[in-house]
Amino acid sequence: MAGLLSKERIIAGPGFNRWLVPPAALAIHLSIGMAYGFSVFWLPLSRAIGIDEPVACPEDMRFLASLLATDCDWKISRLGWMYTLFFVFIGSSAAVFGGWLEREGPRKAGVAAAFCWGGGFMLSALGVYLHQIWLLWLGSGIIGGCGLGLGYISPVSTLIKWFPDRRGMATGMAIMGFGGGAMIGSPLADKLMRFYATADSVGVMETFITMGVIYFLAMLCGAFGYRIPPDGWLPEGWKHKSHISKTMITTRHVHLNKAHKTPQFWLLWGVLMLNVSAGIGVIGMASPMLQEVFGGKLIDVPGSLGQLNDAQRTAVATVAAGFAGLLSLFNILGRIFWASLSDYIGRKMSYCTFFGLGIILYATAPFAGSIGNVALYVGIFCFILTMYGGGFATIPAYLADMFGTRFVGAIHGRLLTAWSTAGILGPVLVNYIREFQIESGVPKAQAYNTTLYILAGLLVFGFLCNLAVRPVKEKYYMTEEELEKERQLAHEISRVKISRDAPPPAWHPDPSSWTLVSASWVLIGIPLSWGIWQTLKSAAKLFA
Repeated sequence: MAGLLSKERIIAGPGFNRWLVPPAALAIHLSIGMAYGFSVFWLPLSRAIGIDEPVACPEDMRFLASLLATDCDWKISRLGWMYTLFFVFIGSSAAVFGGWLEREGPRKAGVAAAFCWGGGFMLSALGVYLHQIWLLWLGSGIIGGCGLGLGYISPVSTLIKWFPDRRGMATGMAIMGFGGGAMIGSPLADKLMRFYATADSVGVMETFITMGVIYFLAMLCGAFGYRIPPDGWLPEGWKHKSHISKTMITTRHVHLNKAHKTPQFWLLWGVLMLNVSAGIGVIGMASPMLQEVFGGKLIDVPGSLGQLNDAQRTAVATVAAGFAGLLSLFNILGRIFWASLSDYIGRKMSYCTFFGLGIILYATAPFAGSIGNVALYVGIFCFILTMYGGGFATIPAYLADMFGTRFVGAIHGRLLTAWSTAGILGPVLVNYIREFQIESGVPKAQAYNTTLYILAGLLVFGFLCNLAVRPVKEKYYMTEEELEKERQLAHEISRVKISRDAPPPAWHPDPSSWTLVSASWVLIGIPLSWGIWQTLKSAAKLFA
């Protein structure tokens, strides 16, 4: 097994088709992307004992006792800690294991991610069976969160090395999958829970087991589909563009241990953290925000949300769920669109666009709400979510431009601590400001206005951070001797012998490989298309 997973084993030979790598990356990212859709489990788990209605724990029960109690149900607020743990451990695990990934290769990291993510589902299923919430936190939250971090960064440096001519597009294709995972996983989980539900079970345990097996197998297929190019490989006929100095794309490499000592790393950390904080705040409040701002107008009934009856509020919630699904779709589309566009306009200009347009849109949204224009309001946030997704997909290419490709996966892993920070800052900021506004007497329909203006302010700081990014200074780059030492540590024994004066290796893809490429994309496209269709059906209710 050690030999099968070794880095030397996955160095591609002449004739390999680089278009086989993106589907492998998507297989992993579509699996771990279900982290965004875990809220589909909250309500069923909150009545795992009562089945029809939650069984409340005694009011005088202590916290530790409630964690171990087997005769009363869990609160949604406690179940939600799994979601928080995802964000914490996706960044921390990526930062800790990024250097290991670069040395050992993406296949070994992908297999480890499969065991963590799939195993996390299994441990959570045991937690449901024993009714021990700490097993859910440990299984899906901590162990699964480590799988998220490893799975998320596993294809980054590989794709950038295979597509030096289209860095943004390549990483956009893979990271698109993380945004799309919930589109597939959420409706699948809902159907499975309905299928497994009985008079004595809400069906979550069986759903966890089923999805854990599916994701484990899909991620293994993706991991074993990874190949890395021989050192120095370039696409045939491609050379760095002459305007390289203007687009700030380096041909040198910065060591992982020096990257965090540069101002560029911390400026990009701030860029990602601020962009994600604003976007994730919107995602977290999307459904209640739309319901409270427009109320009965969403179903052509006069009155605020509090003035509606139960049936009308249910209908409004259904429309708002379509809004959340629509945001998910635009999140995905933005990842591939903006990342691909960044190959032409540059990463710095891309982020200037994200922040510049974002400031205007966040500041305009309260006006759209005040005039009761649902279509304009929805359109504003759909566009915002394209730039939220685009920020995630563009940052790996931005890092490769700044620090080179040698350690880009590991550097990206450390930068993802910005995501962990944003995952806490964004939702907390939004929720507490909303509560403060309501307690101060502000109507619920207007309680989000201040929040949106503050999020626009965060983007101003992000814009300034991005403007301050400059090329890395010469003193941080690695020498040829240091590079050679790192190649030896990373076990990079190329199958293509390259002399110092010889051109870098390049080859035509084997003509027969295109059949396998087509089959791979079809296998990925089927579940993705199903997820998009389910999302569009849900979103259609918004315009019904």
